[in-house]
Amino acid sequence: MTRKPATSQTPGPEAFLPLRPVEYHVLLSLSHRERHGYGIMLDAEERTGTAFQIGTFYRALARMKQAGLIEDAEERPDTGDDERRNYYRITALGRAVATAESERMAALLREARAGGLLGQRGGR
Repeated sequence: MTRKPATSQTPGPEAFLPLRPVEYHVLLSLSHRERHGYGIMLDAEERTGTAFQIGTFYRALARMKQAGLIEDAEERPDTGDDERRNYYRITALGRAVATAESERMAALLREARAGGLLGQRGGR
């Protein structure tokens, strides 16, 4: 995870940009609800149609937890699933980073449309 040099204050969202795709998908998945690690990965795979390597995914979770973007969920859902599963939730910083990354990507899409790389909404 890319970070600017640490200061006495918590870094702002911009310090984490651009996010790696796997990190963005983790935040996007957790923006909907708390999930366990494997559930996050399945959600991302369903959304993208791409299989993620499990090791890559769990390393990303560890980095993001250390950076304060995600944290352990306080309560586990009562679903009777495996007790070894760790549930995660997005933090306020993680939500701010996901929002900043979404805005950054939206600006890139606007530029791609303006440059004729993507069709305009409503036709072309």
